[in-house]
Amino acid sequence: MSATLDRADFAGLVRDELGIDIDETELDRPFDALEGWDSVHLLTLLSLLEKETGAPLSLPDFLDAQSLASIYELVTR
Repeated sequence: MSATLDRADFAGLVRDELGIDIDETELDRPFDALEGWDSVHLLTLLSLLEKETGAPLSLPDFLDAQSLASIYELVTR
């Protein structure tokens, strides 16, 4: 992922690509508190981020994530 992608850009990706209405201040909310979120979104986001980064990402790590902030940290570390 681009080093210039910040939390606001990440939230925009989620909004634009997954249709989840969220901004960067809401990334720490647990998945079950995100209206419309389901497991298909998680798999879709994994695929999108693999394309964005050009590198494989760990499905088990994604499944352990509790929020979009956790996923952002996985991808940007």
